Amino acid sequence: MLFPAEPFKIKVVEAIQKTSFEERDRLIRQAGYNVFMLPAEKIYIDLLTDSGTSAMSDNQWAGMMIGDESYAGSRNYFRLEETVRDIFGYQYIIPTHQGRMAENLLFNAMLKPGDIVPNNIHFDTTRANIEYNKGIALDLVIDEGFDPDTELPFKGNMDLRKLVRVIDQHGPQKIPLVMITITNNSGGGQPVSMENIRQTRVLLQKYNIPLIFDACRFAENCYFIKEGEHGYHNKSLKEIARELFSHGDGCTMSAKKDGLANIGGFLALNDPQIAEKATNLLIIVEGFPTYGGLAGRDLEAISRGLQEVLNEDYLHYRISQVRYLGQLLLEGQVPILRPIGGHAVYLNAKAFLPHIPKSQFPGQALAAELYRSAGIRSVEIGSLMFGHKDRETGEDVFPELELVRLAIPRRVYTTMHINYVAESLIEIYKKRYQIKGLKLVYEAPFLRHFTARLEEVDS
Repeated sequence: MLFPAEPFKIKVVEAIQKTSFEERDRLIRQAGYNVFMLPAEKIYIDLLTDSGTSAMSDNQWAGMMIGDESYAGSRNYFRLEETVRDIFGYQYIIPTHQGRMAENLLFNAMLKPGDIVPNNIHFDTTRANIEYNKGIALDLVIDEGFDPDTELPFKGNMDLRKLVRVIDQHGPQKIPLVMITITNNSGGGQPVSMENIRQTRVLLQKYNIPLIFDACRFAENCYFIKEGEHGYHNKSLKEIARELFSHGDGCTMSAKKDGLANIGGFLALNDPQIAEKATNLLIIVEGFPTYGGLAGRDLEAISRGLQEVLNEDYLHYRISQVRYLGQLLLEGQVPILRPIGGHAVYLNAKAFLPHIPKSQFPGQALAAELYRSAGIRSVEIGSLMFGHKDRETGEDVFPELELVRLAIPRRVYTTMHINYVAESLIEIYKKRYQIKGLKLVYEAPFLRHFTARLEEVDS
């Protein structure tokens, strides 16, 4: 089993350290079994996220040397504006320090209390920003998107029948926008087809409802379209991206993913009134509209990263490396979500730890054990991240999927690192029934998984 050789060579290396099992056991207990609370220097392989963890290219680093740190009118902003308009096609480009601020600006400008925002599946910060602005976030992915074992090329697709029912039930006046997340992170990094996007657009035009993309992994989604959708094999990734975004009215973007940058993002829109509202808030909370909380050098790095990410050789390597890890795990009988997604391999924690009920956070228990056993940091996407109390009954509500995400940073780890991850998980799977469930001892009102503290449940 092979994936293509890296389309780059390594110029700079960063030392990483191994720790003992005893030290990791102590650290995970001190962290309240929350991998977010671990010191990064004690992580051997860090698969917590692919956000902001990319290795930037020599071209990006060179660009940072010409950063224009003018408070207003930085030339790097205008380069970013030109790049975003060229790829995404939207008129108004509002830079932010990362994607969640773009979400905050969007929902603050568009939502009223009680408004509904459908998506294929909202990710954590998207959902939190909607709920913070007193909206209601609905997940309307196709049914197959909730089945870890179903093989389907575009498993992130919006279910149009569900969307029609929501519109009919609540009325278009209660739905200020619809979102599609590309690729669908919370559903296993699964892509959305161009045909599904086109059909969603046609449907929403009947009701005059805007379509907004969560575009942070747009290039990976475009690669899946080129690879697996009829009529796109001979098109360039840039052509596919332009067509994709032509079906929308704007996007939020965390440039820490497919911008190949360590910080930054933007909100891109066509509606001048929404853009004006968002910009007015930006000035209060982020900074002047031509820097948006970023240094000029970061704006330049994002501009160059957005151009690099559409290189087909890079994306072929990127997707193949993730698939390589997934295939190794499948060969080792480790249960994962299929098909293998774009930026990460998702462990099916429910099948991995069938003896631990959702109320005892099997995904979080698996993430904690992966660190304790092998020094590998991952992230739970399940009952801790998305579980909550029902507003009316007070009963626990758990998400359909119970996953642990192994997010692969871009251009960072080698084949030997990937082999180590696979071998470690295969060994943990052999002793899975020794892993204990967890109970919460502290949780915050929003995004509780970032700061929650847990303890092992006595068996």
